[in-house]
Amino acid sequence: MDVSQLLTHEHVDFSIIPHPRTETTQHLAEEVHVSGDHVAKSVLLRAPPNFLLAVLPASYRIDLPRLRKQLGVRELELATETEVSDKFPECEVGALPPFGSQVGVPSVVDRSLTDKEQIVFDAGSHTQAVRMRYADFERIEQPQVLEFALHFHKLLPGSGRPTAGHRPDDPATVARTR
Repeated sequence: MDVSQLLTHEHVDFSIIPHPRTETTQHLAEEVHVSGDHVAKSVLLRAPPNFLLAVLPASYRIDLPRLRKQLGVRELELATETEVSDKFPECEVGALPPFGSQVGVPSVVDRSLTDKEQIVFDAGSHTQAVRMRYADFERIEQPQVLEFALHFHKLLPGSGRPTAGHRPDDPATVARTR
């Protein structure tokens, strides 16, 4: 997927940000000097027999049980690296851009990202990022907006579980994501 080509075709004002190799979106945030709340990470999920791209801030984790419930599916799990490579063959694993629709995969975005003026995300590589307006991303991708992520600072240290009083309706396991 050529993100630059897509955004140019859609008449979007964007910038490409070259940076040293990063392995996580939190590290990307540090390298490009942006809060992790403004860096969008994309996580491919499998809800057999379908796939779904979850888009959330780098400083958050997916609450899989909560998302599963909101989607009304029985099974929801992280896709394997092979499945990621098959769905996004032009992208490096772990550097997916947030445009699932371009490969026939619907996207869901966590509501916490929707109030950001601009977002930064991997451009399909661990050494390039894109900065663009969130409104343009939403116009192009038209993701379903849900609330499925937990901010890292609201988790008990080292546990991956929400702190007391946070989302008491579903204090279940929180999936570790990139």
